[in-house]
Amino acid sequence: MPEIKPYESQVWRVSVHTRILKKEPVPGSWERLGGRGLVARILLDEVPPECEPLGPKNKLLFCPGLLTGHMLSSIDRLSVGGKSPLTGGVKESNSGGTTSLQIASMGIKALIVEDWPAESGWSVMHLSMDGVRFDPANDLTGLGVYDTAETLKNRYGKKVAISIIGPAGERKLMSAGIFNLDKDGVPSRINARGGLGAVMGSKGLKAIVFDAAGGSKPPLVDAEAFRATQKIYNKYLIDHPQTHTYSDYGTPAMVHLTDGLGGLPTRNFSSGTFEYADDISGEKLRELILERGGEGNTTHACMPGCIIRCSNIFAGEDGKTIVSPIEYETIGLMGSNLGIREYDWIGRLNWQANDLGVCSIELGAALGVAAEAGYMEWGDGKRALELCDEIRNNTPLGRILGSGAAFTGKILGVERVPVVKNQAMSAYEPRAIKGMGVTFATTPQGADHTCGQTVRDKINHLLPAGQVELSLKKQIAMAGYDSIGACIFAAFGFAVAPAETIRDFINARYGWGVDTSILQTLGKQTIEMELEFNRGAGFTKANDRLPEWMTREPVPPHNVVFDVPTEELDKIFEW
Repeated sequence: MPEIKPYESQVWRVSVHTRILKKEPVPGSWERLGGRGLVARILLDEVPPECEPLGPKNKLLFCPGLLTGHMLSSIDRLSVGGKSPLTGGVKESNSGGTTSLQIASMGIKALIVEDWPAESGWSVMHLSMDGVRFDPANDLTGLGVYDTAETLKNRYGKKVAISIIGPAGERKLMSAGIFNLDKDGVPSRINARGGLGAVMGSKGLKAIVFDAAGGSKPPLVDAEAFRATQKIYNKYLIDHPQTHTYSDYGTPAMVHLTDGLGGLPTRNFSSGTFEYADDISGEKLRELILERGGEGNTTHACMPGCIIRCSNIFAGEDGKTIVSPIEYETIGLMGSNLGIREYDWIGRLNWQANDLGVCSIELGAALGVAAEAGYMEWGDGKRALELCDEIRNNTPLGRILGSGAAFTGKILGVERVPVVKNQAMSAYEPRAIKGMGVTFATTPQGADHTCGQTVRDKINHLLPAGQVELSLKKQIAMAGYDSIGACIFAAFGFAVAPAETIRDFINARYGWGVDTSILQTLGKQTIEMELEFNRGAGFTKANDRLPEWMTREPVPPHNVVFDVPTEELDKIFEW
């Protein structure tokens, strides 16, 4: 057994040029930040906003949340950040899995990966309590994410955490993500959005291995108070009806909700309802998994200790796993958005996206644009898979599709491209769910539902009035949750638990003496820093807009356009 070393929170800074690790004390201005907030602070402090995203001045950041490291349910998420090659602005993408837990156990407040490699070729960066080493990885070149994961687990053992890029990241395609192992060792938990896999590829890294042997849990200032607060949080999370819904049906439960609101993207956002919504619903997915048996599972945790277990394992008719998990966003973008009604096609498309190392939202949107341009028929899953092969084979068409929906639309001459700041919209039609439209338009991150989810609020989603205020409230809260390392679904428990819960967690962990406004304080600080970075990168109010066609093209079935006044959008962050 490795010797347990005293816990010390530090910044780990690695140059891929010199291959030297420097362990530094945490600056005072970084100390009370974590996750998304810390990503924004480091970018402001160290990355020129106007720099080339795939150049040596950009940095790749791995930042666990403030409460990561104690296996609190749904609060061990990882924020990865940098300047986005897709949006050209600030980017934080968060994921579940085991990586953040191991990083926190190693005492890493933030991992900062800098520079360009001195030589061509690929490496695995191995981080342990003893330091860093770079192992050759040219034998992994071109290998998909799944085979890479198996090779690295055999090479480094089953207990390490691993962050991986696929062929798309190697080729620096703008839809490339970073893939992390779940609790079962499957590389299915993804820092998907914004092209951060391309940033990792620009650093010459095929993978990063985190070996926390000899590490320990972060210390607690008041362990008794922390555990007492955990019991309260767990009770409210377990008792929340939404927790039970997601345990049974996972995020695919959203299909009937959004379709009923007229907000399920269909055939490249040309409609808000899908006539085959029942076939791609959460109920249908659960029925298929139970019917087929074998390796399929209707409930699965992506992180150790998660109570909600909203993930799933989807198996084919033979009972063998096709992919894990199928999430609502993928169903919306690779199902209804492409006119595809069969889960087997959606599952195989999902697997291809994962193995290629791309964001399924971005790829699904790009395929929808390609279908609009005549490169596939609506509902043709076989042809959609063939277009994925274009990416795998690195053809010109494949490079176009792998560069995201905005780029695909420009090359193929399509106007109906569902993007903001060049990033594809997730599976919420913003003309019918206008609060989501405000979030898509105004968040510094690009069109991203996790930055301010409004679909469950009991309002008239078709009316423009009140949508800016609602989106702002959600954006502040989510920036706060992203900074403490909480999953969006942890908000179910926090929303009904006593207002002191997050305060008590923070104070029991650190002894800072914060008050009950800490979530909003973190959220506002984070958004302010992100806006400042984007202004430095050249963003203006003109970037905080939905595509113009959405303001003039009514979407069925409600035949509404996006009509929230631009004057209101422009004032959203004037708090």
